[in-house]
Amino acid sequence: MTALLYPALLYPLAALAEIAGCFAVWAWWRGGASALWLVPGIAALAVFAWALALTPPAVAGRSFAAYGGVYIAASLGWMALVEGVRPDRFDLLGGALALAGTAVILLAPRG
Repeated sequence: MTALLYPALLYPLAALAEIAGCFAVWAWWRGGASALWLVPGIAALAVFAWALALTPPAVAGRSFAAYGGVYIAASLGWMALVEGVRPDRFDLLGGALALAGTAVILLAPRG
């Protein structure tokens, strides 16, 4: 796969898994859901860690930093689709800026 296609697949998978896992914990702890929510939550967090570890940057910190922008955008999507709260213009601007940061990190020429 090309250097950009691989992160384009892995980062959204990692973001969905991380958000779902954290949401499951949040639903149990803050939302009054059954402790059984922790089972799929832990599984989702394991998928998150696995997917993020597969990303191509040779330096973990760079990979995690680039992922951060995708996580922010995915969180806003989760807020809209799962929680039913429409992102406002500042949410969207922040998400766009975060994705721009991701692009800078992933596309920068390095020797």
